[in-house]
This record gives sequence, structure tokens and C-alpha cells, in this order.
Amino acid sequence: MALRSQTLRIARALAKELHPTEHKSRVLWRNSSSVCTRSGISSSAQSGLLSNNPYFRNFSTKPEEATETQSSQGETPSTPPPADDADADTKASAEETTDNNAADEESADDIVTKLESQIKDLKDNLLRSLAEQENTRRIARRDVANSKSFAISSFAKSLLDTSDNLTRALDAVPEELRHDHENNAVLANLYEGISMTDDGLNKAFAKNGLKKFGAKGDKFDPNIHEALFEYPDPEGVPGNVGQVMKAGFMLNDRVVRPAEVGVVKAAP
Repeated sequence: MALRSQTLRIARALAKELHPTEHKSRVLWRNSSSVCTRSGISSSAQSGLLSNNPYFRNFSTKPEEATETQSSQGETPSTPPPADDADADTKASAEETTDNNAADEESADDIVTKLESQIKDLKDNLLRSLAEQENTRRIARRDVANSKSFAISSFAKSLLDTSDNLTRALDAVPEELRHDHENNAVLANLYEGISMTDDGLNKAFAKNGLKKFGAKGDKFDPNIHEALFEYPDPEGVPGNVGQVMKAGFMLNDRVVRPAEVGVVKAAP
């Protein structure tokens, strides 16, 4: 009886010093067995003493023995989580993944919408730039054409007075003497020379796009005529040009100088 008590005290002391792991429990078992052997305890007595100790039963390698030991000590054996909890976790993970995918899709849609808006703005800016460039080219072409067409405007205006003077010289010669080479040969030759000069000047004007206009009987046009006065004329048509005081000139269909005329008005 005294030997058995001594063995239990030795086993308990060793159990307190060692950590309750499987490896250390085996070492503890061997040490306890050695102590029992040195004390003269038989093998059957050793097995009975160590197996009846609840501490050593916890480290049994047999699952059923460990379960019985835990049950005898009032401990509840750990059980794996139920299948319902695992399914709930799986469903929660699937729902979270679905939410993440939906959020990614919404983010992708926002990015696509933003890119489409940027493309629309860039296309609009491109079209505006192309239109501005085309307008610039068109204005440049028009300016170049105008510069070519009306480069001689100032020079032509300076020659208009010369043409007016030639016209006045021709009008100053009486009609009956303009071709009288027998009695007034000098005057007739002078008239012929002035007329040829005026014709040559008008041809030079026409060659460079400068045309003379304004004649008696033309319809009055305020865009090309300048009315100096109105007068009644039974033989004339009201609203037409009755007298031309100064001829007008156009340079490439642009009025350089309007014709100064007198307009026939209706008789009272």
C-alpha cells in the first residue's frame, strides 16, 4: 500500500513538470514505468496504476479511450462544424463575390461612359478645328484672288481722269466737223487721233478687267449710278438715264466709280 502511494506521488510530480503533449506524455509514461520498475512493481501493476490515472488516459492513442476519458472528466469532445454552417459560409462568399463582380461591372460601365463622352468631345473639337481651317483657307484664297483682281485699282482710278478728259475733247468737236477732211482737215485729223487714243485706252482697260459703263437710255440702278438730278423729258422713259455727266467704271464686276447721270422723271 505504501509502495502504491509512492508511485502515484512520483507520477503526479512528473505530470506537473511536463507539458501535456503526446510526445511528452509518452516520455512521462516511460519515466513512470522506470520508477515503478526500480521500486519493484510488476508490469501488470504498472499498467493498472498508470491506466487508472485520469491524466494519462487523456493522452491515449486510441480515439475511443480519449473520448471516454474526456466524457468521464465532464469535457465535451470537439465536433466539426455542421454542414449548414459551411453552406452558409459558401453562400456568403458567393454573394460577396457577386457583389464585387457587380461593383466591377458598374465601374467598367462608368469608365466606358466617360470614355465615350471624351471621344464625343474630341470629335466635336476635331470637326470644329477642321471647319476653322477650311474657313481660313477659303478666306485666304479669296484674299489672294481679290489681291490679284484688284491690285490695279489705285492705278486704274488714276487713269479715269485721263479717260474723262479724252471724252470731253471728243465731245467738244462739232459733229459736222469731225469728219470734214476737205474744209477742216486739221480738226478732223485731231478728232481722229483723240478718238484712236481713247479707243486704245479703253482696250487697255478692258484687257485688265476695267470696263466703262453708263449710257443714255439705261435703266437707273442705284448700285452703279449716282443720280445728280431729275428732269422731265417727254421723249424719255421715266426712271431711265437721260443724261450722262461722267461715265462709270467697273473693275472685275466691282464698281470703281459710279456713273454720274441725270434721271428722267414723269411729267407733272
